Amino acid sequence: MENYSFLRELADSWGLLVLFTFFVGMVLWVLRPGSRAAHRDCAAIPLRHDDRPAAAEDKEART
Repeated sequence: MENYSFLRELADSWGLLVLFTFFVGMVLWVLRPGSRAAHRDCAAIPLRHDDRPAAAEDKEART
C-alpha cells in the first residue's frame, strides 16, 4: 500500500472519529452546568461601557 493511500484511509476513518469526538466534547464543555455566568460575562464585554468611557480605576484594574 502506498503512503498516500494509507494516510487517506486513516484520515477518512480514524481522523473523522477523532474530530467528531473532539466536537462533541467541546459542545458538552460549553453546555456544562455552571458555565452560564461565564458566558453571560463574556457576552456583555462589548456593552460594558456603552453609555460612558471606562473609569480610570477600571483601566488600572485590568493592567
